[in-house]
Amino acid sequence: MSKVSQADPAAPSSAGRRIIIENAYIAPVVGEEIDNGHLTVDNGRITALGCGPAPIVEDAERIDATGCLVTPGLVNTHHHLYQWATQGLYQDATLFEWLTGLYRTWARIDADITHGAAVAGLGWLALSGTTTSTDHHYVFPSGRGDLFEAEVRAAAEVGLRFHPCRGSMDRGRSDGGLPPDEVVETIDRILDETAAVIDKYHDPSFDSMLRVAVAPCSPFSVSETLLRESAILARDKGVRLHTHLAETLDEDRHCREQMGCTPVEYMEKIGWLGPDVWFAHAVHLRDKDIQRFAETGSGSAHCPSSNARLGAGIARVRDLLAAGAPVGLGVDGAASSELTSLAGEMRQAMLFQRALYGPTALTARQALEIGTLGGARNLGRHTEIGSLEPGKLADIAIWRVDGFRSAIADPVCSLVFGPTPPLARLLVGGRTVVENGELRTVAQDVIAAAGVSARDRLLRGQDR
Repeated sequence: MSKVSQADPAAPSSAGRRIIIENAYIAPVVGEEIDNGHLTVDNGRITALGCGPAPIVEDAERIDATGCLVTPGLVNTHHHLYQWATQGLYQDATLFEWLTGLYRTWARIDADITHGAAVAGLGWLALSGTTTSTDHHYVFPSGRGDLFEAEVRAAAEVGLRFHPCRGSMDRGRSDGGLPPDEVVETIDRILDETAAVIDKYHDPSFDSMLRVAVAPCSPFSVSETLLRESAILARDKGVRLHTHLAETLDEDRHCREQMGCTPVEYMEKIGWLGPDVWFAHAVHLRDKDIQRFAETGSGSAHCPSSNARLGAGIARVRDLLAAGAPVGLGVDGAASSELTSLAGEMRQAMLFQRALYGPTALTARQALEIGTLGGARNLGRHTEIGSLEPGKLADIAIWRVDGFRSAIADPVCSLVFGPTPPLARLLVGGRTVVENGELRTVAQDVIAAAGVSARDRLLRGQDR
């Protein structure tokens, strides 16, 4: 079956052109930082970076990055884009209270709402330096259109690399799960639909703009049978596995009471640890859990703002990194981390670890690494994206750290310690997505309005 192209032919593009970024402070994540240097791009890939003036290249677009910091584009490894339409609700709830309150609202989503929320959410991510984003969509009410296609189309319009995760729930309240029965699906439908979207959309090529993961929602909304069958399906198709895990103490108690073991023990028992798996949150891990993550190469997506907003706790990022386990960042659903930017999550991650363990727990450069290369490792794309190296894809963020920000002599400190700087340019495979703080692939006011319309349609007639 032919793949659906992620490129929007109507969007302005510099892909395929030669680009030279010069006069920049370059933080490649891998290798030495360059105080005043250049980076060259040809046909969507990085060809060279070095100190001093750039070489003379015919027919190249030259970007003067004086006063700017150049980093890899950020990689968002956990999100729920549809939740853009329910931001600001249940502001003082725990995770289980928040979910219980919102499930019936989410049961009314359709393809149009999903598209409006997704295009707004992805545009917001692009404006904060994100070049690759996942999405974990697990609510599929019957007869509401093609929700998966709606978010794939939104990512194509904005121009980000996209890793949509076909989520699912088969364990409703009548079976001891948390979600109401009307938002769960049968196992057969889930597996058939998941296989279909992999066949239709998943592109494993080096410069892929679109890859699909298999993502049952969580241990408290999914049966053991579905988890086992999902792992078999993903490995048969050669795609990755994703789910929520160990987010709250309520979940820990739920697993102990219903499964007779901790969440990580449960995942290991059913074959869900491995280098093709990454988990969202992983807040409440024991020492032995961290060791097993490291030994098996299982990754985690740290979502500090969402975890704080819901009072879930703070993940042990310092300990996971020290053990050698992959760690990336995620903004999580917009409804539990309102208007959160991925660049801002680097700061939150760093500060939260320091609040727990002291001022050396996580450095600015470690925070940048988990926001870029760490996220790429979670997605199995660390040889393609996540650092600035010759041969890698030209997913590049150029941050303005001049003006008031130049009072901080260290540009990486300015990026991570302070408020998110504006973007001079954001490139995805050499294509300009953001320039001078404005989206260039889509009209900002149009997609912002689409997000508002999605909210209004979803909440119409409901007491807020």
